[in-house]
Amino acid sequence: MTDYSPEEAVAVAGPWTHRDIAANGARFHAVTAGDGPLVVLLHGFPTYWWTWRALIPTLADAGYRVAAVDLRGYGGSDHPPRGYDMFTLSKDVAAIIRSLGDPDATVIGHGMGGILGWTAAALEPESVNRLVAISAPHPVRMREAILGDRAQLAAMSYVIGFQRPLIPERQLTANNAERIETYLRTWSGDPAWPDPDTAAHFRAAFEVNATAHCSLEYFRWAFRSIPRADGRRFKADMIANPVVRPVLQIHGAIDRSVLPRSALGSNRFAIGPYAWRAMPNVGHFPHEEAPAQTHQLILDWLASEEPWNDPRPTDGHAALGA
Repeated sequence: MTDYSPEEAVAVAGPWTHRDIAANGARFHAVTAGDGPLVVLLHGFPTYWWTWRALIPTLADAGYRVAAVDLRGYGGSDHPPRGYDMFTLSKDVAAIIRSLGDPDATVIGHGMGGILGWTAAALEPESVNRLVAISAPHPVRMREAILGDRAQLAAMSYVIGFQRPLIPERQLTANNAERIETYLRTWSGDPAWPDPDTAAHFRAAFEVNATAHCSLEYFRWAFRSIPRADGRRFKADMIANPVVRPVLQIHGAIDRSVLPRSALGSNRFAIGPYAWRAMPNVGHFPHEEAPAQTHQLILDWLASEEPWNDPRPTDGHAALGA
């Protein structure tokens, strides 16, 4: 396994350009490529912009302008002490799109980045013209699953551990962020992913100063806000503002972190065209575990003359292998 410094991991060279973007009072590191309609890529936990390394040139070659962003508190972006609530984070997305010079964009998000995509599409609807949510239920549906499904609560028991002060940060960074690789391997449906070099990149990026703490703040706000006034307001706002733009929801059929049945039902919060695609034998990282199939699915959906609007499954069992 090659060892990378945090700086090397963030600044990986490739068929893209590294740049900084000023947005919503913070500085965001992004990787850009291509020309055409804007597509913004939002990573999840515990990754960073580099998780999109294969999709960036694929979209650029297909005629899109791509920006893969390090979220607030990750990678080369600012690591401020505050701003990890969904209200602020959704404004980050809208401001990044404006700073890139476009009034709106297609947003593709994975995991927490997908949940943020749902949020931006609901609360900043003028900024998101299409949404691809990968391994990411609608936030209200995610809350329902955690509170009402013991299997989902057990699958995300790590989030409860994240609520403790200081200890989780130390655990995430111990032994050169060894636990990051453990999460990747545990949640993957492919025993060969990640390979050692890929794991080394993700581990190194997580050692960027304060990334461990900032990444946990997302989960701390999401969990602790549930009974608070800000959490109740967030839920009410998300229900009152269903997504009207086309949505493609992609989920691995053997995702052990976010169970597929926890994502099904997100269609209740999307009143525009909506399509659900489950990927057999794939875990939490479809774009990493099955990149060719995932990329083609996204390209076909983006190129479709009429937005896909499939029959909406209300019972997940029949749809898990669709």
